Amino acid sequence: MTTPRVIEPRSIEPRLVVDFDKLLTMSGADLGATEWLEITQERVNLFADATDDHQWIHVDPERAKEGPFGAAIAHGFLTLSLLIPFWGELFDVEGVTTKVNYGLDRVRFTSPVKVGSKVRMVGQIAEVAEVKGGAQIKVNASIEIEGQERPAVVAEFLARFYK
Repeated sequence: MTTPRVIEPRSIEPRLVVDFDKLLTMSGADLGATEWLEITQERVNLFADATDDHQWIHVDPERAKEGPFGAAIAHGFLTLSLLIPFWGELFDVEGVTTKVNYGLDRVRFTSPVKVGSKVRMVGQIAEVAEVKGGAQIKVNASIEIEGQERPAVVAEFLARFYK
């Protein structure tokens, strides 16, 4: 049996930490951008193993050089999944008992991410609504690719915070 590979988590503190009461007033707040993260072939391969999606365009760099993008690319859902660690890098709420990723309203994969590229997330709180026991926010999130105008992912991300 082989030893599982592990990618070390990023240990970056959130850029902005607010109290729950302030959260209720933050509609329209710009959250800025995360640090850049390089998309490695190892990360792509681990995602392929986790999801059983071993399509050659992701996991066979030599063959992918001859493909439509000229290189291996990250899975769209791998790029989307980076919303979670990026979110923790941008924002946190104090004075709550529970924090929940509630879902997504809209997602578009607008540009492929080539292995070796660097990505980051920029976000803005679009809406804040009170829900039973807490608040829900909608974040307009984009995962940008360093040096490219068009982002990799554009999504409306929902999070809930319960007191």
